[in-house]
Amino acid sequence: MLKNTFSRTLAGVALCATGVVSLPAQAGKTLDTIKSRGQLVCGVNVALAGFSAADSEGKWSGMDVDYCKALAAAILSDSSKVKYVPLNAQQRFTALQSGEIDILSRNTTWTLTRDASLGANFVGTIYYDGQGFMVKKELKVASAKDLNGATVCVQSGTTTEKNLTDFARANKLDIKPLVFEKNEAATGAYHSGRCEAYTTDASGLAAERTIAKNPDEHMILPEIISKEPLGPLVRRGDDEFFAISKWVLNALIEGEEYGLTQTNLDEKKTSDDPNIQRILGTAEDMGALLGLDKGWAYRALKATGNYGEIFERNVGKNSPLKLDRGLNKLWNQGGILYAPPIR
Repeated sequence: MLKNTFSRTLAGVALCATGVVSLPAQAGKTLDTIKSRGQLVCGVNVALAGFSAADSEGKWSGMDVDYCKALAAAILSDSSKVKYVPLNAQQRFTALQSGEIDILSRNTTWTLTRDASLGANFVGTIYYDGQGFMVKKELKVASAKDLNGATVCVQSGTTTEKNLTDFARANKLDIKPLVFEKNEAATGAYHSGRCEAYTTDASGLAAERTIAKNPDEHMILPEIISKEPLGPLVRRGDDEFFAISKWVLNALIEGEEYGLTQTNLDEKKTSDDPNIQRILGTAEDMGALLGLDKGWAYRALKATGNYGEIFERNVGKNSPLKLDRGLNKLWNQGGILYAPPIR
């Protein structure tokens, strides 16, 4: 009797330790809608090189776009089944709240105010950014703290506008913000000489400099004045779609951590590593917990490559933006990029 009781106790401990007591997920309203429609509707930036921009043939590319492709591949088995809806800063949250889009994947900073008041949930951080300044070299300005008395172009309805005010107050600088509803208007004013500096996320500055008429005439000042964790958002109240959106992003990050690239996925299907087996669906069925099938993460990685591949292709050293990985390196390579384990 004692032996049987002890065996049952051990079995119970093992179940708890391995999480076997979990239940398959039910499909949420958003997932059902996407499957019924046969298309993911993704809100993106109107035009931000490296993150979401359309070419002359209307083909979208960028990190935020690749995330949408990975999500569509996981849900619909086809990364091309995405409708991109370009949204400016003022339009983006209303479009998500009203159901015009399924997900907002548009360089949006995760803040307490937005997290608590928009009726939306941040999926995670796809790019750790920070706000900076760009000036024309002819001004011979070496530091943002030299901008006392300067007029600075900035877009309204962004964290950038508030950060600029905080930075000026903290450093006792008389900075005159020149505010525009649309980013194109803010950059246009900067290039036409209406303001001495333009401020936005450092990645946005790099993107803007690449498309300037004479990129070498502009410099990005060294100061980063804020934390800007950028990530996608979904509507609050659909936990199932929230979970899918989170874990697709996590799968792209885990894919890099375990060396899963767009080209070696099929070879890795025979791996003995249980972590790789769980990601690729060759062992435990992790997709069932999300309302998906076993191949969800495989398809996401096959469509876009892992996080590192997405970064390098769109904004990394071999891209026009030539950005360093910096904080966006994996946690075990000196960065802060970290995904919870798929298990």
